[in-house]
Order: sequence, then structure tokens, then C-alpha cells
Amino acid sequence: MVQLMRREFNLLATTSRGYETYARSELRFLFEKVGDTAPAIEKTGISGLIAVKTNMDSIEVIRQLRAILRQRPYEFRFVLRLVPVEKVVCTDLDQIQQAVVELSSKIGENETFRVTVEKRFTTTHTKDIVEKVAGNIKRKVNLTAPDKVVLIEVIGGLTGVSVIKPEDILSVLKEKLL
Repeated sequence: MVQLMRREFNLLATTSRGYETYARSELRFLFEKVGDTAPAIEKTGISGLIAVKTNMDSIEVIRQLRAILRQRPYEFRFVLRLVPVEKVVCTDLDQIQQAVVELSSKIGENETFRVTVEKRFTTTHTKDIVEKVAGNIKRKVNLTAPDKVVLIEVIGGLTGVSVIKPEDILSVLKEKLL
């Protein structure tokens, strides 16, 4: 079973399988550059997935790391993707729904949204999660170019939930190609 960090996390980082130790070192180096000298960076027990708890705002950290990536892309060798997590709940449809309800006020009246589900080590079906949370959001859906993404990261018994702009996710490889 998944050995996830016990405390809350507010960022998830991905790396290639087997490179978690290198990615954790790289993250420590990068977080120091943006002003967090003591983030908790832990393996999750899932190959290629690292949980991070920073004392800084996770979306602001991603913005600062994006600036470093644009100026010095060679500093990103192992981290592939960084995703902000705004709320962590148990992997239970009602708790996930409640977290989305609490965060859905971030979707403006005239904004569109999409629900994106990333699952690891769970038998909960994506369709069940999407149906449970999307019905409570009284906004238009746009699957191709939404204003906001309701991101649900299921990791075994814990689930991270965020309502973010699509650009709040840092995809290192995509951005290196720009």
C-alpha cells in the first residue's frame, strides 16, 4: 500500500521512476532559490511522485520556479511537473465533494471550468468523482480551454483538491520546448 507522508502537503512533484532522490535534492535547491529553506519534501511510496509542504503559497512558488525555468532551464533536470494542492482530504467522495464546494467560489460567475482527475492506488472510478463534484458547480463546462481547472489528485487514502488556472501547473518539459 501507499506510504504517503502523514502531514498535509501543498504541492505534488513528478519525476521519472527511480529518480525520486535526485528530484528531492533538486527541489530543495530550487526552493532555496525562491526563499523556502526548509520545505518538507517526501517520497509518497508511488514511483515518480513526491509530496511537498512549503510554508509559501504554492501557486506563487510555481510562478517563481517558472521564472527560474525560463532563465536557467538547466537547473531542472529531474523534476517534470509541479502541481499546487489547496486542500487535502481523505479519499471519500463526500469529503472530496465538500472540498470542491469550499473552493468552487474561486470560479467566477462568467468563468468556465473542467474537472481533471489524476488517480493512483485507488479503486474509486474517475466517472464517480467527476459526477459527484461537477454537479455542484453552477458554471459552464469547457473541456478544451477552461478558465479554471478543478484538479483532484487521488493518492491512495488521501486526495488533494485545487481550483486553479491551467497555467498554475508547471510542466517542465512543455515549457522547455517553448
